[in-house]
Amino acid sequence: MEQPRIANYMDYSSNNYGSSRMVSIGDLDLYFSYETVIAFRSPKTGLVIRKNDWSTTTGKHLNAINPNKKERIDGAEFTAQLEKLLSSYNLIKVN
Repeated sequence: MEQPRIANYMDYSSNNYGSSRMVSIGDLDLYFSYETVIAFRSPKTGLVIRKNDWSTTTGKHLNAINPNKKERIDGAEFTAQLEKLLSSYNLIKVN
């Protein structure tokens, strides 16, 4: 079994852009802004990216992942898709 990997998806010279980590578990990539998943990618879904409901910093994180704002989905739909996907990987249980 392949071990999870953690990497930065942004490389800025300033520390003003907060934590921008990507966690890869097998073929699943989860993109975080601080401690919140803001995008994910899998062979089943392709890239799914959430609209910015937070701050300028998270907006910079989202733009680093994909600058096309037309491809972003609202928070409720994003959460539903993420839960379904994480459940399919047996990473969470959904009631």
